[in-house]
Amino acid sequence: MHRAVALTAVLTTVAAVTFTSGPTAAAAPYKGANTAGVQEDFNGDGYADLLVGTPREAVNGKDARGSVTVLWGGPDGLTGGATIDPPARFGESQPYCRFGMAMAAGDMNGDGAPELAVGSGCEISSYTGPFTRGGKAASQYREWRVGARDVVMGDVNGDGRPERFWLPGPTGGDVRGPVLLDRGPVDSSDPFKNAPVKLPHADGYTGRIADVNGDGYGDLITGIPEDGVIGGETGAHKGGEIQVLYGSAQGITADQQPRVFHQDTPGIPGAAEVADRFGWSLGTGDINADGYADVLVGVPGEAIGTRAYAGGAVVLYGSAAGLTTHKSVAYSQDSAGVPGSAETDDGFGGAVHLADLNRDGKAEALVGIPYENTDGCVWIARGTATGPATTGSANLCGKDTGLTLRGFHGLFGDALPSARVGY
Repeated sequence: MHRAVALTAVLTTVAAVTFTSGPTAAAAPYKGANTAGVQEDFNGDGYADLLVGTPREAVNGKDARGSVTVLWGGPDGLTGGATIDPPARFGESQPYCRFGMAMAAGDMNGDGAPELAVGSGCEISSYTGPFTRGGKAASQYREWRVGARDVVMGDVNGDGRPERFWLPGPTGGDVRGPVLLDRGPVDSSDPFKNAPVKLPHADGYTGRIADVNGDGYGDLITGIPEDGVIGGETGAHKGGEIQVLYGSAQGITADQQPRVFHQDTPGIPGAAEVADRFGWSLGTGDINADGYADVLVGVPGEAIGTRAYAGGAVVLYGSAAGLTTHKSVAYSQDSAGVPGSAETDDGFGGAVHLADLNRDGKAEALVGIPYENTDGCVWIARGTATGPATTGSANLCGKDTGLTLRGFHGLFGDALPSARVGY
């Protein structure tokens, strides 16, 4: 059901490097669902390093304690690495913390070294760089006042430094998922000092920051994929939704009302259906090189005909007026030019990403199909002035990279560098 085609116009050379459990240089026990890596120069040597989360890793006899590993970049690529440990007292008496569910990095204080934020099912963990080759940060703290399964960083006020937003996911008091603006580290003498600010009109399980209206300020795009009534509370619009909060010289303020998009929004292809999971994954980038960031939305629960959970993805384009439904396009494995065909439970759109792979100024679209065949695949489409090109697009599957299956399914394509909901 898949084919591997060389996209010479996009990738001239593909080098696959596999890191597995065992006595590797990185000492990295890669087992369980992984979080796609974050790239940043964590140790200040001029080379980008790769951070990988393994949230379901058993640690010290605790199931799904989770782990985070940094693989060091260098002139010969990734060589060696280290484990980044949670802060002291992290997850005390709490099971299944899943440390590493989400990660974000950026230089928040302008000292030239990145700050690192790690989400989990327990508390938030925050680190200040630079890191040593042994994985030790200059400082770290446990944000015990709030938990968050996702974290987003980006400059929304134009000062050149990223702001940090915590996304706890559905809570007992807010099943649509609160959005919290970070204000700084915990002060042990005053737990209310620097406490994160809740944006009362915003919701989201996962998110990305990108400038969709081209005004020089990052905008926060969040996904709320779960619909219906949950615990007596109303979730997202039927089928799921995304929200956009626009940055400004004042940043994103608490009184701002988000712009909401869903599959019943005029101009968006398809129709909202229960459990479509529109907004499960989000990718941002400029597909058509018009100077505005576009948004690729994963809809892995989308039914294609009678094939439930075959999955889909929708492109929404940025403009001077903000994110728009004008010329939006939906893709599935039944779309003309997309390899294979839609099948029940393939989960096309389980992960999505936009990245300029060939450096022509136009972002390529990557869509994970984690349940395709026994290994899983990623669909890759070249970015053009008119959007992702299905002609000449290809599937890159786990077996094509030399992936060896160790369980019932490889789940290749389940995680990409952009945002997706994690449980």
